[in-house]
Amino acid sequence: LCCECGQFHLLLDNHLYNFQDEVDDELICHICLQPLLQPMDTPCGHTYCFKCLENFMQEYNFCPMDRKKLSFQQCHKSSLLVRNLLDKLIVFCPFKAECQQTMQRCELEAHLQNRCPGFKKYKSELQRKKNPISKGKEDPPTKVETNTPKDPEVPSGGSSLVAESSAAAVVSLGTAEPGLVNPAFEETEEGESLIQKCNYRTSLVAETTTIEIHREDPEEELGMRIVGGKDTPLGNIVVQEVLRDSVIAADGRIAPGDHILEVNGVNISSVTHCQAVSFLRHPGPVLHLMVLQEKGFSNKTAQQDSTSATNREVIHVTLIKRDRSEPLGIKLIRKTDEAGIFILDLLEGGLAAKNGKLSRNDRVLSINGQDLRQGTPEAAAQIIQTTESRVNFVVLRQPGVQLSDPVEDGSTSNNSSSSSSYNGGSPVHHRRRLDQNHYRRKSNYQKASFTVAIKKEPKESLGITIGGGRDNKNKLPIYVTSVQPIGCLFRDGRIKRGDVLLSINGIDLTHLNYYEAVSALKSNAASHSVILKALEIISLNSTEPSLDIKEQGFSWSPLWITWLGLPSYLHCCQDIVLSKGNLESWGFSIVGGFEESKGNQPFFIKTIVPGTPAFRDRKLKCGDEIVAVNGVPAIGMSNSELIPMLKEQRNKVTLTVVSWPGSLV
Repeated sequence: LCCECGQFHLLLDNHLYNFQDEVDDELICHICLQPLLQPMDTPCGHTYCFKCLENFMQEYNFCPMDRKKLSFQQCHKSSLLVRNLLDKLIVFCPFKAECQQTMQRCELEAHLQNRCPGFKKYKSELQRKKNPISKGKEDPPTKVETNTPKDPEVPSGGSSLVAESSAAAVVSLGTAEPGLVNPAFEETEEGESLIQKCNYRTSLVAETTTIEIHREDPEEELGMRIVGGKDTPLGNIVVQEVLRDSVIAADGRIAPGDHILEVNGVNISSVTHCQAVSFLRHPGPVLHLMVLQEKGFSNKTAQQDSTSATNREVIHVTLIKRDRSEPLGIKLIRKTDEAGIFILDLLEGGLAAKNGKLSRNDRVLSINGQDLRQGTPEAAAQIIQTTESRVNFVVLRQPGVQLSDPVEDGSTSNNSSSSSSYNGGSPVHHRRRLDQNHYRRKSNYQKASFTVAIKKEPKESLGITIGGGRDNKNKLPIYVTSVQPIGCLFRDGRIKRGDVLLSINGIDLTHLNYYEAVSALKSNAASHSVILKALEIISLNSTEPSLDIKEQGFSWSPLWITWLGLPSYLHCCQDIVLSKGNLESWGFSIVGGFEESKGNQPFFIKTIVPGTPAFRDRKLKCGDEIVAVNGVPAIGMSNSELIPMLKEQRNKVTLTVVSWPGSLV
């Protein structure tokens, strides 16, 4: 529950309000279709919510309305007049049962904190839930364990790759796991290992770590997306994405690609996807996670690593900017002999220098949950510049180590310091593939399409909210996120949350972006009759109930495993081109493919190894489905057929993939 608006919504989403009167269209954001919050004006004359525009600009480089080229730095706050008009909109208190007051929108937060009996009752109930657990216990210590660094090097003292720490078990994988596309461990027909071909890479190193996550609100979501489960070819539960400004991002120790092995002492390495989601969504003030983290290929001898990993310290630092444009005063560089970015200097009088917790020579592991272990100064500067207020650093500090000669690739956090786009490159807008091959495959899901014909009053609304759209990051079809208890579809009862909408009154919705779909639904809802064609996806081999944790909010979205049942004609494929050197591995592992006992299964990306071409490219994600390699469909191939095809590609390969959003926990 948000303490500012008193409603349930995702951490990164805008606040929600119940407005007393209909709001003028001129004050509506055309991204979220709600009254503007922190309005931002574009040079082309359009106005959007700050968060809506910030999230949109991370994926695209044009205005959502007229598609003119646009960067976030070109936008500015709306005039004081517009902001005042929005702040004076009259809203209801969200706690209607205990409080029937109305007030200006800008007064709601103060009302909730100081005067609202409903919010006071909610807080006292929450406190009662906390007290039995925390009674008699001291607050958790703020000191970070120094023996579980995020990215340790191979410890000195011999050839062993086992760290001298009880909290971390470093595993040297002498051979790649099945499906790892890794020429360094390929064997010839005579059985001779080709490891000498890449003798500077001695092994693939992974580490199991126990991480303790603390939540002030026991019911606050963790803020990460997961894929996998024993009912999918992936098997393990894998972190696909960490959301910015979330609990997990603030902690900084979990990254995309990590495998979650245990939750609060319960082994989830062999549970179904739905069971894993249930375990991770279980409320509680403290969460204990055991994760397996791949660290990449070790490429240094024991003699080169003169300092043990146990001498290092992982430090969390939060800097708060007064506004988005305020610089932090940090000079970031790369080193010639080690991947990653380091703090060269803290500018005198700057925000970081005044804070005093960051130091020269600190290695930056992540900023706001974005993994920068293999990052660039430009990528770090972009993250800092686009952050509105809180900038969360996780750094690795090794006492007494001096910086070696930096590469001429420095960057500060000032606005003019970096022209690189987010994550080191501009988003690639791939052509649509829906009108081409759909790479048909069998599915473990039953797809039931049905038609709903309704007679209605012209002014009666449909009463549904939708998500998805082909402009979405994952290019999803349009689906129903809620059926409101008003409107003709609730009365009819056949359309349910999660249904995919195919057409309305004969107009195809499957190729439309979100705004086009909203427009089509609104314009056709004005008629006396509506004919909706929809698709319901039902798992054939899962008897588990659906996980509707957030019934009272608007943040519902389908589970990752549901999207796997989508028929192939609704897939929206994108091409990802990877390039590598002659001695490099592509750096990802795959699972799936044809098996005698299971038939045809899709191929999935299971692992992306840090420091490799797949990791640096940043477009490929764990859980992505590979449907073709260099235009050759993968359907019907076995694992042993696809891997040689990938290894034959010497310096460049084009992967055609379908990417589904992981389940939010």
